[in-house]
Amino acid sequence: MAEGEGVAGRSIRVRLDGSASNGDVAALKTWLEREKPLEEQVRAGRLQILERPRPDGPPGHMGAGMEILLAVVTAGADVVFNELLAQVKRAVSAWLENRRRVERGEPPEPRVDPVRSDGG
Repeated sequence: MAEGEGVAGRSIRVRLDGSASNGDVAALKTWLEREKPLEEQVRAGRLQILERPRPDGPPGHMGAGMEILLAVVTAGADVVFNELLAQVKRAVSAWLENRRRVERGEPPEPRVDPVRSDGG
C-alpha cells in the first residue's frame, strides 16, 4: 500500500486546549460530522468520528476532559490519509473562525494530530 493511503488503525486526534469546555468539544464534533467530505466518509462506513475522554486529563483538570478521534475504519483506496488529515485541519479552522464570530472570549487552541490507534 502506498504511503498516505488510509490504513485501518490510523486515526486523527483533535484536542482543544486553553479555554475549551466540553461544550466546545461537542460543538466541534457536530461541525466535523456535518462537513461534506467527512460526512460522506462516515456514511460510506470508512470513517468514525468519536468523542472520548482524554487519556492525559488528571482528575480535577480544568478545561475540556474530552477529545475527538476520527478513526479510519477500512483500508479502502477511497480514503487517502493525508487528504483526510488536510480536510480535518480545514474543518477545525473553519469551526474556530465561526466560534470567534458567534461567541465571546478567547477561543480554545485546537491541535490536530495523526495517531496510530493500534499502538504503532
